[in-house]
Amino acid sequence: MSADRETNHDMTNSDITLLLAEATDEVEIGIAPYQAVVRGGRRRKARRWAVATATALVIAGSSATLAVAGLPGGNGTVAPPATQAPTTTPADLFTPQRTTLATGVEDGKPWKVVIDVWATPHNRAQAEGQLQAMAESGQVPTGVTKAAELMGKSSYVTYLSDDDTSKGVYEDAFDETDTPMKGTDVESAAIPFRTTEDHVERLVIGMVGRDAEQVTCTWKNGTATKVDRPAKNTETNTDQPAIRTATGSAVDWFVCLAPKGTEYKSADVTATRE
Repeated sequence: MSADRETNHDMTNSDITLLLAEATDEVEIGIAPYQAVVRGGRRRKARRWAVATATALVIAGSSATLAVAGLPGGNGTVAPPATQAPTTTPADLFTPQRTTLATGVEDGKPWKVVIDVWATPHNRAQAEGQLQAMAESGQVPTGVTKAAELMGKSSYVTYLSDDDTSKGVYEDAFDETDTPMKGTDVESAAIPFRTTEDHVERLVIGMVGRDAEQVTCTWKNGTATKVDRPAKNTETNTDQPAIRTATGSAVDWFVCLAPKGTEYKSADVTATRE
């Protein structure tokens, strides 16, 4: 990589694409130990997210001024260069909206699950600015190689973080043409907790429609965890399982953690709003 590319902050879309390609070539990609489970006839499928952190680190190494704080576990703030889009473009297109979905402590170590949602760009200038901001924060969606592919979509990625690491769980996009989730529709990903070497899928992160009132996560030992939607105008601490809204998200979210010694079996909507 040339010294000019390392210091030039006004990267073109082709520069960004090249950086991503180089990063991917340098990362050994194995099979992601995550399984996506879709129920209720959903059209959207959760994508596997195997190299989110590794790719971000390689990109960050290309310029001393890239926003390390925008990486998982940072403060999520990414300031776009003034030259990347017209000043009339809404600023929130260039910074993901972050919501904490769950927190907890296990074996004396705190953990949390967060979601970053990028607002929908509606024209090429907005999409080009967002693509550059995504590249700087290491959140370019898998398969996206040009800005036009972001138009009309709100991209998101969920992360599991603790004191030591942050890892992507799954990523996708809310398309303006998507059929809204409703009734008992549920989509979830079951993943190992703590490390990728642990193949016991204890952590479940999922999405439901606005009328879902309760989700039941069933574990292989026959026990279950019920996750309810908080009563209207009340708040539930993030250390208590709950169906939650996320800023910018077209769906609501839930997180379940299986007790030690067992793992994920199923996740179902077990109550809906009348």
